[in-house]
Amino acid sequence: MSKNSINMNDSSNSFSREDHRPHRLSLCCAEAGPQNNSKTPTSPSVTLEKGAYRMRAPQSTRPGSSLSQGTTSAKQPSLHSPNRKIVVLISVLAFASIMCFCIAYYLFTTRFARSCTSVVPLPADSVPKVNPFPPAVHDAQSKYLAYFPHSGLHNQRIALENALVLAKLLNRTLLVPFLRLGKPIHYVSLEKLKRFNTFSSEVGLEHCALVPVGVSTTVECEGYGEWTQVPWQWVVDLHTMGETIGVRMVQWNGGAEWMSISDADTLTLQDTGLYDFRFLDTLDNVSPRRDKYQSSVYIPSLAQAPEKLLQIGTLFGSSRLRLRQAESKSIRRDVRRGMAFTNLDLSRVTDNICDALGGVYFGAHLRIGDGQFKEQSADNARIVWWKLVHHVFGADLEETMRLEQRLMARDGHSDQDLDPPLVQPDLPSLRVPHPLMPPLPDTVKPQVRCRAPLHTSLPLRKLNVPIYIATDSQDPLADPLFSIYLQTFPCIFFLSDFTSQLAPLDALLNPYDQVPLKEFSIPVLDAMVLARARDVVVTDGSTFGAFVKDVLWRRHLGLEIVQRG
Repeated sequence: MSKNSINMNDSSNSFSREDHRPHRLSLCCAEAGPQNNSKTPTSPSVTLEKGAYRMRAPQSTRPGSSLSQGTTSAKQPSLHSPNRKIVVLISVLAFASIMCFCIAYYLFTTRFARSCTSVVPLPADSVPKVNPFPPAVHDAQSKYLAYFPHSGLHNQRIALENALVLAKLLNRTLLVPFLRLGKPIHYVSLEKLKRFNTFSSEVGLEHCALVPVGVSTTVECEGYGEWTQVPWQWVVDLHTMGETIGVRMVQWNGGAEWMSISDADTLTLQDTGLYDFRFLDTLDNVSPRRDKYQSSVYIPSLAQAPEKLLQIGTLFGSSRLRLRQAESKSIRRDVRRGMAFTNLDLSRVTDNICDALGGVYFGAHLRIGDGQFKEQSADNARIVWWKLVHHVFGADLEETMRLEQRLMARDGHSDQDLDPPLVQPDLPSLRVPHPLMPPLPDTVKPQVRCRAPLHTSLPLRKLNVPIYIATDSQDPLADPLFSIYLQTFPCIFFLSDFTSQLAPLDALLNPYDQVPLKEFSIPVLDAMVLARARDVVVTDGSTFGAFVKDVLWRRHLGLEIVQRG
């Protein structure tokens, strides 16, 4: 059958349909033939063999396996020759060896299962006990919207936000994919993204979690534990959000086949780039001429599509939905408010860390580890420091400059005469002002010991308030970018300083694949602790920082959130 498709060949504001043969996927057998040079996806986080079991027999070591080589003209022994006994003996030994191998393999694997009885599974209130791939149960009259997730946690969150809003405006049921934590799938074109999501499931590979560290694994277990998948319900309260905005949701595994939706009844927006399609809610609205999105799709027209399934590739992008109607903006506001993290286990740990910080602290986010943030790390580190000292602690311009010069001279940079950094105003935040904070208490005593003696001079005493830093730096204490922070704030702390408070997370396991969740929950926990601060400074351009500042921090204080896009 043919499948309807919307592609990028027409840059106008109307849809272009073309019939083409869809690329069919086979989960196991289509690419498992004898071809030695078969192509596989190049994503470093996906292996096509995952989920497909292949029995590999051990190489034969039978002494008799090479008896016929180079002896074709030799006289064959008679049936009554003593050589016959040797052949029989070798056959018996070979059979016994194979049986011993099978028994040893069985005992080996079951021993791992018996030794893991002390592991505590994740509580039922943390990960909902739902079938990760539910059977096909759907209303014949319903229409569906699907997309493929990619990249990190907050990029997936933005895509889900856009999908929820779009599903409501199109009156379609949203197929919600699992949240992938850890090693990401990077963006590729729709067909490749579909393939990577389909073959990245770890369902059926739970035995890989039982292999001890240091023991060589089979092919299907390579990379197991570098990432995991959980329902979005583990992080946010999707059920309540769905009731609030009136959108229906179904959890799915990334393919439409399980719903028995034909290709002819599927409308596909075939993206080949990250910023191909933008969605507009009014017919008289146009995107800016220099906009990064290539084509505009009008939601009122798309809502008339008769196909049962609307398949989109990526929905990442804070400005992908260009909304101008008040009703549309209200839906987006409710969706973003509902994305606040609600995991009970992480909330308990967050409470304990807040108590250890003394209950009152300031927060900062410094992203310096990858991409453009790594290239601009020195500038970003300086801007965040200036925001803390000048804007948050209230030091005037001259005080801040003198302090920076003194600390730089201490580090051997006395020859640098720098002007104050250019701090761009955050216009979306200014449009949603919040009341002034109450005065700081006279003293704040954290339960954990500060790293340096407290400032005693009157102008610097305010800098004694605890500072919590969320960062992707591997070792901030040894990172030169943090030197000025460590000298400025005696009570500066990182998540790694709270080992006792983090201990309960050691017992958390994903019930779907038995992968420990502590490592993967750190970014979520970092954001939750940062959001409890009295005030927060974040790295410009970071989706993590924007979410904390715009949503989590404001929700914690009962303030209106900031909408961008």
